Amino acid sequence: MASDSLFRIKVQNMSCGGCVGRVERALNALEGVSDVSVNLASEGAQMRLDRPERAGAAIAALKDAGYPPLQQSVRLTIENMSCGSCVGRVERALAAVPGVMGVSVNLATETASVTYAEGALGVSDLLRAAEEAGYPATLPDAAPPEEAGARKADEARGLARKAALAALLALPVFLLEMGAHVVPGMHALIGQTIGHHTSWLIQFALTTAILVGPGRAFYLRGFPALVRGAPDMNSLVALGTSAAYLYSLVALFAPGLLPEAARAVYFEAAAVIVVLILLGRWMEARAKGRTGAAIQRLLGLQARTARVMVDGEAQDVPIEEIGTGAILLVRPGERIAVDGEITQGSARIDESMITGEPLPVARTVGDPVIGGTVNGAGSFQFRATRVGADTALAQIIRMVEEAQGAKLPVQGLVDRITLWFVPAILALAVLTVLVWLLLGPAPALPYALVAGVSVLIIACPCAMGLATPTSIMVGTGAAAEMGVLFRKGSALQELSGAKTVALDKTGTVTEGRPALTDLVLATGWTRAEILGLVAAVEAQSEHPIADAILRAAEAEGAPRHDAHSFEAIPGHGARAQVAGRDVLVGSGRLMAREGLDPGALADAVADLAGRGRTALYAAVDGQVAAVIAVADPVKPSSAAAIRALRDLGLRVAMITGDQRETAEAIARETGIDEVIADVLPEGKVAAVEKLRTAGPVAFVGDGINDAPALAHADVGIAIGTGTDVAIESADVVLMSGDLRGVVNAVTVSTRTMRNIRQNLFWAFGYNVALIPVAAGVLYPAFGLLLSPVLAAGAMALSSVFVLGNALRLRRMRPQMPESAARTAPAIPQPAE
Repeated sequence: MASDSLFRIKVQNMSCGGCVGRVERALNALEGVSDVSVNLASEGAQMRLDRPERAGAAIAALKDAGYPPLQQSVRLTIENMSCGSCVGRVERALAAVPGVMGVSVNLATETASVTYAEGALGVSDLLRAAEEAGYPATLPDAAPPEEAGARKADEARGLARKAALAALLALPVFLLEMGAHVVPGMHALIGQTIGHHTSWLIQFALTTAILVGPGRAFYLRGFPALVRGAPDMNSLVALGTSAAYLYSLVALFAPGLLPEAARAVYFEAAAVIVVLILLGRWMEARAKGRTGAAIQRLLGLQARTARVMVDGEAQDVPIEEIGTGAILLVRPGERIAVDGEITQGSARIDESMITGEPLPVARTVGDPVIGGTVNGAGSFQFRATRVGADTALAQIIRMVEEAQGAKLPVQGLVDRITLWFVPAILALAVLTVLVWLLLGPAPALPYALVAGVSVLIIACPCAMGLATPTSIMVGTGAAAEMGVLFRKGSALQELSGAKTVALDKTGTVTEGRPALTDLVLATGWTRAEILGLVAAVEAQSEHPIADAILRAAEAEGAPRHDAHSFEAIPGHGARAQVAGRDVLVGSGRLMAREGLDPGALADAVADLAGRGRTALYAAVDGQVAAVIAVADPVKPSSAAAIRALRDLGLRVAMITGDQRETAEAIARETGIDEVIADVLPEGKVAAVEKLRTAGPVAFVGDGINDAPALAHADVGIAIGTGTDVAIESADVVLMSGDLRGVVNAVTVSTRTMRNIRQNLFWAFGYNVALIPVAAGVLYPAFGLLLSPVLAAGAMALSSVFVLGNALRLRRMRPQMPESAARTAPAIPQPAE
């Protein structure tokens, strides 16, 4: 942006002329901002800025005034990034574009996620900024996953070919030079046959072929980056190998410029360094391809075509052309293309990609179906309700991609270090050469060259740059295969530090639907008889307890009766005539009011109440005949999941609006440590805040009333079977309604963060330990000086170690072996 240039932006929340005035006053109050004009109809504001940097102040002022800019996001593919220093430079270049509000660059995925103020810039401005920084950017294409995977494989194969060619050319160079030093008599043999000068000429020719052939990318990228004042890993390799190569050229073609004792060639160092680094890059490329395996499997679940009914005929249509409302035909064994609702027929559908449950689910007219799931037996038609980017599978893929491209808080420090790492290494290499020239033994120049080149080559910002993002990619991918989706990458780090897991009760710990749990009979009555009579009375009621009794009666095949003379008794129960009998259903107060003695059944009521059940009496013709208990049953897996969370060292609390007696009973049954009961929906945030006094809190919920607590907690975890509002408020989504997913999420978070710490320890420890060795600190005491060739091998090994360690996370399995995920992964392999 030129000086005193026009800056435009879209503004939210303006509803009247008063808003316009407030926006204008907020902008006019800024230094360097002039000619402010705000338009309510277009929701736009434009102004002149004396410097591009003022754009950030304008955006901040609008936020403070309550009128934040409209935001847009774009994901770019970035080329030429080779190390952590590149990440920092790309971020700075993109962040400097006026209107950019946030940038996250990921070395492992070679992408940049940019959030910017709508209207302030175009994507072309971002592409230009990246290009000018030396890292060309493009918009990722929408190629099928097979093509994307093929491109990655082609990249790895290309590097393998370069490494193989370089190795073939370098082998004679290595044998001629190192063999003469190591193999007894070989030095004399070379002198008696081809001669040492000819040997050097052969080495020169082969090394030159390596540098201008397989290794030229290091120089085409490294030297321009150096000229721009933004050196990267390629710059270190280019400088190191060039120094060895140029010194050897002088020794070969102008030996008079060097002292006689210093006349030696280092062609083998330049050649083998290129070979080893190309080999390392090839191994990196292969490993990077495997880190994105989860996304590839997810993409592989998407159907490419579908059969759409047109004028009663089924026609194959590309999935991109399917619109909402289209009627699709699905035959046995076919993958469902988009989300929809069955309009004709029935089927049993494998939904393990969503729920993790291996058994097919019966679906019939009116039931929903999910794109990516597989039809088993039966043919059906369904109406498309969500297509394209709106399908559940597309949203899952987007969530995983966003999590994999996220930057954890721990990465901030790493980025700051790696941004200055390469310039610091260059300075250290220069200092190393000077120290050796001044203090080193004669001939000092070769010693200085070897030490300086070793320092340049052994330094590895690649490992530091890859340490965090590769672990994130593999960890979140493994989590997705368990049905755990990290919507926000930062949750991966924050969940590992949680001290308390707070659970909503209804729908989270319990099924969320009352059910008949107990039926205690007086002498002379049968279960079916009582259920039939009580169900007839409750059929006239709309109470949730009535629904539970009716479902139980239907499931058990109890006799059906019609009820007459129905009378609701508020606060007590109900009465009706059923099959010629007077049936009374209600509380103990109702029995007392009618003068009925429950007898021994009173003890059963007390016991059931102590276990958190809602107990009712049933009386027939003036005699108490049964006690009926209804409760929201605890999910079968809840107790085991809570026990597993406690075994992980977490305190488990439950926050509920239910009365304390019921909540305490469930806590005893499941092993919950602390209960906060009688909480209104708006009080859940205060309850989370109370729990936070003991450390970070992860809150698990599923309902609309849980959304504020999910958003307020350090980590919000939504049960995937819950409401959309809850899911949108959460940081982590469990695709099934199973609390075991919380255990898996915590385990993934803990293991991924441990893996990241291991990677960072290795990456930083490697550099701290070996750079001084390369500089020659061990030479005065032990006479040891690291060869540039060994330095290159160690550098390549460092990056490969980090990637290999991250890939270990692919072997993670669900923490609880009794989970259905044990037998069927949440994301099945796509059909061949």
